[in-house]
Amino acid sequence: MRIIKTWDLTKDEIRAHLIRPFVDEVEVTPAAMERTQAVWGEALTPWDAVARILADVKKLGDLAAIEYALKLDGAQLTKESLWVSEAEWDWAMGQVSPEFMQSLKIAHENIYRYHSYGLPKSWITEESHGIILGQRITPIDKVGIYAPGGSAPLVSTVLMCAVPARVAGVGEIIMTSPVGPDGVMNPHILVAARLAGVDKVLKLGGAQAIAALAYGTDSISPVDKIVGPGNIYVTLAKKMVFGRVGIESLAGPSEILILADESADSRHLAADLLSQAEHDPEAGAILVTDSLSLAEAVLSELAIQLEALGRESIARQSLAKYGLILVCQDLAEGAYWANVSAPEHLELCVDNPWELLPLIRHAGAIFLGHWASETVGDYVAGPNHVLPTNGTARFSSPLGVEDFVKRSSIISYTKTGLEEFGPHAVELATIEGLDAHANAVQVRLATLAAEVKRPD
Repeated sequence: MRIIKTWDLTKDEIRAHLIRPFVDEVEVTPAAMERTQAVWGEALTPWDAVARILADVKKLGDLAAIEYALKLDGAQLTKESLWVSEAEWDWAMGQVSPEFMQSLKIAHENIYRYHSYGLPKSWITEESHGIILGQRITPIDKVGIYAPGGSAPLVSTVLMCAVPARVAGVGEIIMTSPVGPDGVMNPHILVAARLAGVDKVLKLGGAQAIAALAYGTDSISPVDKIVGPGNIYVTLAKKMVFGRVGIESLAGPSEILILADESADSRHLAADLLSQAEHDPEAGAILVTDSLSLAEAVLSELAIQLEALGRESIARQSLAKYGLILVCQDLAEGAYWANVSAPEHLELCVDNPWELLPLIRHAGAIFLGHWASETVGDYVAGPNHVLPTNGTARFSSPLGVEDFVKRSSIISYTKTGLEEFGPHAVELATIEGLDAHANAVQVRLATLAAEVKRPD
């Protein structure tokens, strides 16, 4: 973690500190190449490895998915054990504490209520000449949810993906999450899935899970859309199957940017920065402030709090690689650089956050004031924590009910409506050289003209 001052650098130099690599720019580590060597007998880039997994699962179905689950996750699965059984659901319910269930239910209630507010509505309007136009909203038939299940089983992500799908009215929700050698899925993930309304759970992770959901296999029918974050292999697989199925985004490592003034508590800021740094060595944690003394206090506090973290090594790597404290002339300049970063999570830890809010244009989620820690957004506030990363908040939005429905246009024309607007459609089609398009209207206009001339 380092402190830099905006007045010591050019704008291009500051921008370089704030912009992170996209998925197709991620550095390929020697460890990643060694892993592919062990699996395939040759060193492959993540792109080549994912392409091979997708091709194998598409061609061989269950056989390839099961083989990759063994090679990559050590999971010994069969066609019969690919799916979580009712007995496993029941077992999971008995493994979690009452305290966990209470917290899970509260989070579920808040997430469900929040997303219910955003449900798009169908509409119909009648124009002049009896023309009727509108929009019909229908839910997606079948959705696949990817739930990471590695060192940090993200039960909250299960809720964030499944609840808005259920609110939207999705017909069937399939969740997939990896298991290890024992073939047992984390019970907390299963309980969250049951509460959120997931219909079936698949014991697959990685690119092989995405391939199975997208292409289908002997025992897995394909879905229409896949949502949920994952590692680079999952992200690349989603990118490669997009078009055959829908996806919500290409999620990169988590990130936070905090815009703070002297009214902020350095302990709070350090804790919030570490809440993202502990996710992944590639996670980003940035503080932007107009106070050099606050910057120095946060740097000192980070060193203290790091020592107490269970995931200290991960957080330390993250801060070393993508940690930054940027000192600006004022908060307006800070807001400018926050927009350049377009962070996944943006905290406005300032004396008057509502006054600063109009300056913010690009962020996945915005937390206002000293008490809206990013963590409450991750778990219990209600808004979705599946958010745009890598600066994509410039053009994309958090996961929501809108991602689980689709729009169909409604168009109804009368004879008089066609007489009024049909000639203009003919003109435009003719300019484009599409004679058949023009003729489809012209024959109707001719029919109407004949009706007018026909004697009684």
